[in-house]
Amino acid sequence: MNPKLLFWVPALLRLGLLFAFAGLVWWWMGLVAGLSLALAAAVTAIIVQLSYLQKLGEWLEHPQETRLPDGWGAWTEAFARLYHLRRDDKKHQAELTEWLARFRQAMHLLPEGVAIMDDVLFLEWCNPALERHLGLTMERDKGLRVTNLVRHPDFIDYIILGRYEQPLTLAFRGRKIECRIIPFENRRQILVTHDATDTERIEAMRRDFIANASHELRTPLTVIVGFLEIAMADPGLDVTTRTAHLTLMTEQAQRMQRLIQDMLTLSRLESDEFPLKRERVDIKLLVESIAAEARALSGGRHTIEVAVDGPDVMGSMEELRSAFANLASNAVRYSPNGGTIRLAWSRGPDALAFAVTDCGIGIDPEHIPRLTERFYRVDKSRSRETQGTGLGLAIVKHVLLRHGGKLTITSQPGKGSTFAATLPNTSLPA
Repeated sequence: MNPKLLFWVPALLRLGLLFAFAGLVWWWMGLVAGLSLALAAAVTAIIVQLSYLQKLGEWLEHPQETRLPDGWGAWTEAFARLYHLRRDDKKHQAELTEWLARFRQAMHLLPEGVAIMDDVLFLEWCNPALERHLGLTMERDKGLRVTNLVRHPDFIDYIILGRYEQPLTLAFRGRKIECRIIPFENRRQILVTHDATDTERIEAMRRDFIANASHELRTPLTVIVGFLEIAMADPGLDVTTRTAHLTLMTEQAQRMQRLIQDMLTLSRLESDEFPLKRERVDIKLLVESIAAEARALSGGRHTIEVAVDGPDVMGSMEELRSAFANLASNAVRYSPNGGTIRLAWSRGPDALAFAVTDCGIGIDPEHIPRLTERFYRVDKSRSRETQGTGLGLAIVKHVLLRHGGKLTITSQPGKGSTFAATLPNTSLPA
């Protein structure tokens, strides 16, 4: 039925009944009595309507579902509709509150920084990532101009000039921060920041790796090609010279072979195509075999001590042998003749550790954080003398990462070093 009819039909019926009753009183008791009754009924109806209007006005000032007044006549339907509207409004408000909480939680967890600014660059909101990137604090800086908070000339020029087609990269507080402005609505802008420090570092490492690998391969290839050209140009070389040339070529070819083998090992360790295959590793047998290899490499120039005081572990025998052997061979190469090298396996309260302690030349503190980088050498000339490839500690690091462990280095220049490969207690056999 038409809503208008639902309102007017009951109202007209009530008026008709009122006038009919007043007519009966007029017929029964006279004109004055009938008019008095009609007037009293009209005044009562007006007072009732005004009281309901007052209640409605009070409720509209403080709309609460529990305080909605009851009604009579057409007010019953009006208050019922208001009740449903208020209930739906509360439901939608609860849903919006839930979605807003989810949005804020998502924004807080984003690694990217996000800030909302108005058209005159006043900060309205930002997430914790942007606070870290640009050194802002939401509670302190809300309502302040962003260009007054981030006083970097390039950042200010980027925002004021409005050239937002390309992102801006800032060197800010020791980090590389990438900024981008996105227009939002008519009077809003979104500032998005990204910490590109790690990306830049990885890219620099990639460039260094390619350059270092090319350099390391070029040297032996130059020697081999040079001697081959001499041999081809002068077939009548004496036996002594030819033997010397062949010996040097063999050494350089072996050096190149070791380098390529280590590079392939690193590539395999970093690849997801070669998952870790765990097996029970006999630690005593492994450490004793590594000690035997170290004694053979030393040729009697060092004293090799062994101490095994810990259980077996679960892991890759081949990979752990490679990591532990690299640590032991480095100790032999960098320890002076007559020194003592100690290989020890032990179990601590939180981890298992294979520690190699030497009495070698030691390492300055500024070099220690970079020792596991590919091709990084503290003393390049000494590394060439000891036939190192510069990839050994990088291999150790990646082997330990695959086993959930880490490499700890402590050293004092002139007093020796300790390289400890630690594995978590979760590596213990069940």
